[in-house]
Amino acid sequence: MTASPPQTATARRPASDLVGEVAAAYVKELQEGYLADRSSAVGALAQLRRGAGKLPEDVPELWGVGGTERLYGAQGLSEREALKAEFALFAAITLYALHQQSKSSQRMHRAGAELGAAVRQLMPGGALDEPIRRRFVRLGTATTPKVLTERLREVVILLRNASIPLDYGILATQLYQAQDPDGLRHVRQRWGRTFHSYRPAGQRTEADTAASSDKDI
Repeated sequence: MTASPPQTATARRPASDLVGEVAAAYVKELQEGYLADRSSAVGALAQLRRGAGKLPEDVPELWGVGGTERLYGAQGLSEREALKAEFALFAAITLYALHQQSKSSQRMHRAGAELGAAVRQLMPGGALDEPIRRRFVRLGTATTPKVLTERLREVVILLRNASIPLDYGILATQLYQAQDPDGLRHVRQRWGRTFHSYRPAGQRTEADTAASSDKDI
């Protein structure tokens, strides 16, 4: 009798990667719809903004709007992974909805735009601005999901007012990772590194570019 060939196991993506991919795809859809003035996207963003800075369980009226069902199509998630993923996706999507508000001709989601660099852009000429720096430090000291999203909401409002975009796929991944103590430490390191390494386009060197593209989280 001929032996059957060995079965090859399908590689399972880390749940943090799945969350980032789902968030980026959903935000892109919402953004394109909003910029095209589609009523469905405009209405969805208006609803989602009400959840910015809150936990998903605190706004049940947003069930079915935040894209959570997209987390369950490609692979199974454990109970713990599901809870972390749902929070991270909800926080990222609702913060994006707040960020895009009234920006009918600008994309507030942009691939590769990381949080630390975005905050540094709030500072004129790249010089340190103490009130903004303190706000960023407060964000870095958050230790619970609720406090983290509340402080992110404050920062996102500043970024919206200055028309500075973020990559919400990256943010969703980081929000997933930040729910573990060691993951939170790595996320803080990444935020700090992208804050310190940011240079205005005309001032960047090859070393700056390498540092800002070093994905070690």
